Amino acid sequence: MEAYLDNAATTRVSEAASETALKIMREDYGNPSSKHIKGFEAEQYIKKSAEIIANTLKCQPKEIIFTSGGTESNNMALCGAALAMKRSGNKIISSCFEHASVYSPLISLKDFDFNVEFAPVDEMGHIKLDELLNMIDDQTTLVSIMYVNNEVGAVQNIAEISKAVKAKKSDIVFHVDAIQAYGKYRINPKKEGIDLLSVSGHKIHAPKGSGFLYADEKIKLRPLIYGGGQQKNRRSGTENVPAIAGLGEAAREAYEDFDQKIDHIYSLKKHFAERINEVQGTHLNAIPKTVNGNSCDLDINATAPHIVSVSFDKIKAEVLLHALEEKGVYVSSGSACSSNHPGISSTLQAIGVKKELLDSTLRFSFSRYTTMDEIDYCIDVLKELVPIYSKYTRK
Repeated sequence: MEAYLDNAATTRVSEAASETALKIMREDYGNPSSKHIKGFEAEQYIKKSAEIIANTLKCQPKEIIFTSGGTESNNMALCGAALAMKRSGNKIISSCFEHASVYSPLISLKDFDFNVEFAPVDEMGHIKLDELLNMIDDQTTLVSIMYVNNEVGAVQNIAEISKAVKAKKSDIVFHVDAIQAYGKYRINPKKEGIDLLSVSGHKIHAPKGSGFLYADEKIKLRPLIYGGGQQKNRRSGTENVPAIAGLGEAAREAYEDFDQKIDHIYSLKKHFAERINEVQGTHLNAIPKTVNGNSCDLDINATAPHIVSVSFDKIKAEVLLHALEEKGVYVSSGSACSSNHPGISSTLQAIGVKKELLDSTLRFSFSRYTTMDEIDYCIDVLKELVPIYSKYTRK
C-alpha cells in the first residue's frame, strides 16, 4: 500500500483540471493575443478562469493576475508594491516564520534601501500583534502576513490583524500569502482588509506552474516582467493557457461542496492526531489544547485542516522520512520548496520547539483524495519503525 501524505508540498492534479489542460494543449492551442478565432478561443479560457476565481474571492475578474505560481505571486506582490510606493516610505514588516518566497524577496529589497523587520509569533504560531503594531512608523508602507503556515498549519486571524494595522496607519498595503489557505478557507479580501493575496495552483489540484495574485484595483504595482504588455501591462508574456484553465477548474472544484470536503480533511486530521499517540515519543506542534473537566483535548479546528507537524524523540527527521518512503509513505521534513537548502527550520525555532527536536520533525499533510486507510497505514508503519530507529540515539 502507498500513502501520499505530502499534499502541502504538492497535490495530484484533478481529472477536470488535467483534462481541460490537455484539451487546450492538443486542440485549443492558439495564442490568446492573436486576432484570429484560435486566439479568441484561448483568450476565453483565461477570462473564464478569472471569473471563476473572482467568484470564489467575491472580487472582480480584473483584479486577478495569473502567474507561474506562489513564488512569483509573492515576489510580484512584495517587490512590485514596495518599489511602486518607495517615495512614500521604505519600511516593510512581516512575520518571523514566513515562507522562503516571502522572506527572500524581502531580504533582497534591502539592497534597494528598504528597512525590513520581522514580528515574532507565540508557541501556537500566532502573530504577537502588539509587537507588530509597535514596529509600524510613518515610513511603513507594506505589511505581509501568511494566512496559514506551511510547516505547522497555524492560522492567523487575518481580518483582525489587517484592521489593527490599518487603524495604526491607514495607507499601509496589506499582503497575505494564502498559498496554504486558498481552497481550505472561504476568503473574502474586501471584508478581511487584504490588498494583495498570493495563491499557487499546485496546492489545490491544479497543474504546477499555475497561480495568481489578487490585487485590489486601487493598489499600484511595478511590473517584474516587461514585454508585450499582457494582463494590462502587469505581467507580460504569453499566458500559459492550459495551466490557467486547469487552475480555474481546480478553483471551481475546491469551492463546490466546500464544507463536505473540509469536514473530510478535518476528520482525517483528527484521526491522525488521535492515533499518533500510539507511537512512542511523539509531540504534536502548534495545535492548541482545550480543557474539558479533567481531560485535555486537542483543538484540531483551530489549525488548518490539512497540516500536522510531529516531532519524534531521538530520531533524525531525514532518517525517518526515508524509512517511511521505503514503506510507501510519503511525507516532508519541512517546506519542500526549500528542500535544496537544508537547515534548521526557522518556523520550528520561532514557535519554541525544543532544540533536540528541531531536526526530528516531520510534516504530514492531507487532501480531499486522502483516505482513512492511508492514515491508518501510516500510523501502523510508524508504530513499527519508530521503536527500531529510536534505539540509535544521536550523540
